[in-house]
Amino acid sequence: MENNIEPYENNSAQRAWEKEEAYLRAQKKVKAIVGFYWHLASYVIVNLFLIILITSNGVKFFSFGTFSTAFFWGIGLAFHFIGVFGPNFFFGKNWEDRKIKELMDNDNKHWE
Repeated sequence: MENNIEPYENNSAQRAWEKEEAYLRAQKKVKAIVGFYWHLASYVIVNLFLIILITSNGVKFFSFGTFSTAFFWGIGLAFHFIGVFGPNFFFGKNWEDRKIKELMDNDNKHWE
């Protein structure tokens, strides 16, 4: 049998590859989340420092100049948040169904 071609049955290798692929995706997601939290921490620290510095030099606390850096940097931080957690973070795909079920459960507890 010269042309005997056996089917490729290396399921364990395929599963190992899938597990490694899943691990690498999870690792990438964790690094993105850590990067966002470092960005958030630097945002808070730097902007607190700048607001204290600006107000200590006699500028009114409630003026646009005091909060302009925080405002514009905050826009960038919001886009970073959306990039890491996705636009459906607050209202995900199943949010409506979960909320309806939660409200129905609360209503049933109220009437029992």
